[in-house]
Amino acid sequence: MKLSKLNKYVKVGMKFITDVDYRFYTYAKLGKYNDMPDEEYTKRMYKANLGKSLNLENPTTFNEKLQYLKLYDHNPKYIKMVDKFEAKKFIAETVGEQFVVPTLGVWNRFEDIEFDKLPSSFVLKCTHDSGGIIICKDKRKLDIKSVRKKIKKHLNKNYYYLWREWPYKEVPPRIIAEPYMVDESGVELKDYKVFCFNGKAEYVEVDFNRFIEHKLNPYDFDWTPLHFCDKSPNDYDANIPKPRRLEDMRRLSELLSKGIDFLRVDFYSINDLIYVGELTFYPGSGVIDFNPPEMDLYYGNKLRITIKKEDFQ
Repeated sequence: MKLSKLNKYVKVGMKFITDVDYRFYTYAKLGKYNDMPDEEYTKRMYKANLGKSLNLENPTTFNEKLQYLKLYDHNPKYIKMVDKFEAKKFIAETVGEQFVVPTLGVWNRFEDIEFDKLPSSFVLKCTHDSGGIIICKDKRKLDIKSVRKKIKKHLNKNYYYLWREWPYKEVPPRIIAEPYMVDESGVELKDYKVFCFNGKAEYVEVDFNRFIEHKLNPYDFDWTPLHFCDKSPNDYDANIPKPRRLEDMRRLSELLSKGIDFLRVDFYSINDLIYVGELTFYPGSGVIDFNPPEMDLYYGNKLRITIKKEDFQ
């Protein structure tokens, strides 16, 4: 074993021994705390990720308020909204079928996927989690064995337990196939993430180079850069063009987030077409490492909590 690699293992081992927060996070990923009550677990996970205590009695920052909503805003409709298959029905009913990403197929088991009937390029997604995605650009080169391994791993996980995002707990694990799409770049499909506070779209974050060197650029709706980020840096030299239908994105996101304290609506933009890709209640699971840090309080001040803890049953 190379000395540099050995030193890395020693460093990680020492951190595990001496850092109680790191130790908690490590064990949490292994499912050691699945039986811990949500509120206690959430406080521990928040501390493990951000290095500070979570204030649930008087939440002020954006991250704190997302944790509060995670624990006490349990509207049953959120379960369908986070389900990548069922969400399509909600989107179609709320804003129109034309904004829904087409579905090529949906299956309960990997063995049921009829690959011979899928087009030469497609995307596979697990409906019940985050990260269970396979992008196939050429079916002839698809490594079925590795795809099966990844998809089955995700199908056997309940995403709720790691971050306690409660809507995912009851989402049935399934697989959907969607068309492989690229935007005007010809090489990728950027995410346009509209952040809605109490039904009002405040800004849009563009995520790009997601599978190479992830970057994100937030803009207001005049397409003025906002110059803040998280662990993924900004790159305004990339000159991301303003989407042709940015105002439609704002309008649709406000329709979809009506009556909800916070919702992020993710769009794809392809020339004159826009699609709603996903609905997200807890971006970064409420442990966003804002840079600069004061943006956490800035956007916390924009989010008005309407749910009372004492009303939660």
